[in-house]
Amino acid sequence: MTDHGDDELSSRTGSPDEEGRVPEERSLLHQSLAVRELIDTEVSYLHVLQLCASDIRSHLQQLPQGDLDVLFSNIDDIIKVNSKLLHDLQETASREEEQVQLIGNLFLEFQEELEQVYKVYCASYEQALLLVEAYRMEPQLQREIQDTIEAVLPQAGSSGLSFLLVIPLQRITKYPLLLQKILENTLPDASAYPVLQMATSALQDVVTNINEYKRRKEVASKYTKVEHLSLRERLARINMHTLSKKTTRLGQLLKQEAGLVPKTEDKEFDDLEESFHWVSLCVTELKNNVAAYLDNLEAFLRFRPQEYDLDIPGGPVVQYCYLARDLQLQTFPEFKQRLEALVWQPLCSLAKALAGPQNLIKKRLDKLLDFERVEGKLLEVGSMTYEEEAARHMYEALNSLLVAELPQFKQLAVQWLGQILCTFVTLQRDLAKQVLQRAEGSLAQLPHHHLSDPAFRKLVEDALGQTSHQLHSFQENFEKVLPPPTTQPLLPGAEHQVQALLSRYGPGKLYQVTSNISGSGTLDLTLPRGHVVALLQDKDTKGNSSRWLVDTGGHRGYVPAGKLELYHVVPREEELRGQARPHRDSQRQTPEPTLASVPSVPAVTQVVAVYPFVARSSHEVSLQAGQQVTVLEAQDKKGNPEWSLVEVNGQRGYVPSSFLARAPGPALWGWSLPS
Repeated sequence: MTDHGDDELSSRTGSPDEEGRVPEERSLLHQSLAVRELIDTEVSYLHVLQLCASDIRSHLQQLPQGDLDVLFSNIDDIIKVNSKLLHDLQETASREEEQVQLIGNLFLEFQEELEQVYKVYCASYEQALLLVEAYRMEPQLQREIQDTIEAVLPQAGSSGLSFLLVIPLQRITKYPLLLQKILENTLPDASAYPVLQMATSALQDVVTNINEYKRRKEVASKYTKVEHLSLRERLARINMHTLSKKTTRLGQLLKQEAGLVPKTEDKEFDDLEESFHWVSLCVTELKNNVAAYLDNLEAFLRFRPQEYDLDIPGGPVVQYCYLARDLQLQTFPEFKQRLEALVWQPLCSLAKALAGPQNLIKKRLDKLLDFERVEGKLLEVGSMTYEEEAARHMYEALNSLLVAELPQFKQLAVQWLGQILCTFVTLQRDLAKQVLQRAEGSLAQLPHHHLSDPAFRKLVEDALGQTSHQLHSFQENFEKVLPPPTTQPLLPGAEHQVQALLSRYGPGKLYQVTSNISGSGTLDLTLPRGHVVALLQDKDTKGNSSRWLVDTGGHRGYVPAGKLELYHVVPREEELRGQARPHRDSQRQTPEPTLASVPSVPAVTQVVAVYPFVARSSHEVSLQAGQQVTVLEAQDKKGNPEWSLVEVNGQRGYVPSSFLARAPGPALWGWSLPS
């Protein structure tokens, strides 16, 4: 009885081996289905990508190329990597027993490549969505795009571009799930289990790293924008929240400077920032130098001496004018155009590209203060608010982004800068070569082209030396006949006032007014042009050196210092005659004749009018500067020596004596005074 029951139970439940074999077969079946799902979905996914890259992108030519680059980003790189992955996945099917382990090793091998291509695509995904929203504002364009997509991919439906753009994001996040499904249906004691575990964890890390990279790019795009705001716009952005943040940061900074709280030291970032700063400084200096070079080149091109008549007949001048005109109209303008296109514009683009990282570095310093404050609070209290945790994560994202990408950016900037410098040197070499080639043709027609370089240099030095000697002699002779600087004519009746000031203050204190002065203050004087005053103090009571205190001989007050010049006291003729006797006695050369204004002129004397004079009545006569004048009487009828009776061109009348000067003797060296 018992044996029969046991056989019945055994036939109903099966043997122990059969009980273990059923779950194992079930797991293998699910594992095989999961592998098949991985490969089949990869085939379908790659097919959609290829349709996007070939058919859809090529049929959206109504969109700008820049928009297409943003929408499809690096889809060609994704297709390349996933094609290799699919090819290797399909090859594992021939080795069924090791297929699962091979799949795990395969994903470990492709981990880095998948992360590199997908993080670039995911980083530009938000910008692509903005374009999609912009297209929806244009119904005609949206309809054309939708018709193109539905003709190639009917399953896209009404989603259109949004359906296509999200496919790569969905795929990279699905890899860990597909591997996890294979892992769940793999026995823990199987040799493929640890490999699948590592592959699943690696793909999860890939997704995490891509999300972190995407978050960093969002932070970078937020803070790299350099906005040029007016003062009113900046004030409009100030609110209680921004004031609170800035006050808190300032307080944290003051605590650090006072030594109350420790300051975070990050030598790695400090070194990166210093090296990047030097690169930025080099770019700025080079940009300034190239701008100055272009300005000087523009000024050089405006100077065209070959267009003027040099008054030198024939010879080398003709060849020089021809060469200069050729260089001015063709060679130098071409060089300037190439310089702007190949050096200046790339340099401006490089300087503009540096603005983003520079702004990020400044923002990092602000976020560092927030981070240090939150860390200090966390140590004291042990908790933080949601906003404080967000500030902490913001600094960590910003810092990791700069540490990871600033070296690469700096390296590219240095390469860019090196290429610009090499281009500049090459342009200079090409310019020198072109000028030399054009000059050699003109050089062969010059009379001294057969001379060697030393002989030609000696010839030029001798010619320049001879010309320099001639110019020096000309200068000496010219200075001998130039009249000394003359003072302005005294006002009628001012001679006695000048003599009084001279006897009281001396000649070194006398100044003459160069233009009319209208006093505006209570202590300011109003004086006409030509008035003589004596300097009392070269500043006012407040120490202002532009207002001088002067004495007019009757009044004292302030006048502008810029309207005064030192008065040169001219000796009378009797004094000049007395000074001439010792010269004759000492047998020295007679002093060269000079022009000097004469307050009193002897009768019937030939003089020259120093200044023009316009007659105001029939008793006066008009004068022209440099005109020959015959003095009949050196005073008026009342005996006033400030007016003289003269004869000019047959007309008689009175003129101011200070407007006259003795005529010079015979002109020296063949020169004559201009009339």
